[in-house]
Amino acid sequence: MTLSGRPLAAAVPAPAVLEKYGAARQAAEAAPDDADKLVWHGRWAAYAGDYREAIRIFTQGIRKFPADARFYRHRGHRYISIRAFDWAVRDLEKAAALIEGKPDVVEPDGNPNPRGIPVSTLHSNVYYHLGLAYYLKGDLERARAVYDKGLGTAPNDDMRVATTHWLYMTLRRLGRGDEAAKALEPVRPDMDIIENTVYHRLCLFYKGELAEAEIAGAGGEATTNDAAAYGLGNWHLVNGDAVGAKRIFSRILEGSSWASFGYIAAEASITPDLRH
Repeated sequence: MTLSGRPLAAAVPAPAVLEKYGAARQAAEAAPDDADKLVWHGRWAAYAGDYREAIRIFTQGIRKFPADARFYRHRGHRYISIRAFDWAVRDLEKAAALIEGKPDVVEPDGNPNPRGIPVSTLHSNVYYHLGLAYYLKGDLERARAVYDKGLGTAPNDDMRVATTHWLYMTLRRLGRGDEAAKALEPVRPDMDIIENTVYHRLCLFYKGELAEAEIAGAGGEATTNDAAAYGLGNWHLVNGDAVGAKRIFSRILEGSSWASFGYIAAEASITPDLRH
């Protein structure tokens, strides 16, 4: 359900996704004591749009492997997908406690990028999603603190610009313009960006190095467009143009990619009293 109570339904997954989902299920059933296979079973359930089933699988993983932070990290992500922000915070805080003091590990991609280089890690993803959950709840001080910590674990330029983008928006909403500008200082046009091109371009836009028109058409996929549109909408909001911001947020909500973070954030921005 949306925050306003409108029912949501996932699109029919592509045959290739269903095939991989089925293979992941069979692999997990054949090796019930293999945590890796159970993680992938849940991840492919989510990729297929069955978020409730993914949550059920990750819950099973938590019961079997309570010290494995991955199950809390992924279940927290999917609680965000279904708008259960309080539950997402609970899970992601638990994941953060479990990874404290432990070495970071790369998180392999379900759909590898063209260079075949995963850009995120367990630690950076835990902090990224926990910061987002706080942001969606309107708990901006906690979001800021988590994003600060996340920047310290960002393993590459992709995660740096993604985290910086959300940190900048958080600081602007808190009225801390000077801190927001300082957060943007490390962002450069020549950074090595593999996946998060839109977040990189948004950060350059916030710095005044790109024009709004150069952002509005960025990206080709629905999720990417939602991210670009939400960044622009939030920029209008924090710069005093509430009408323009609402127009952009409403346009996002006319789309169908309701599990994208840009869509969910637009929804939370328009219905702030319902986001708990």
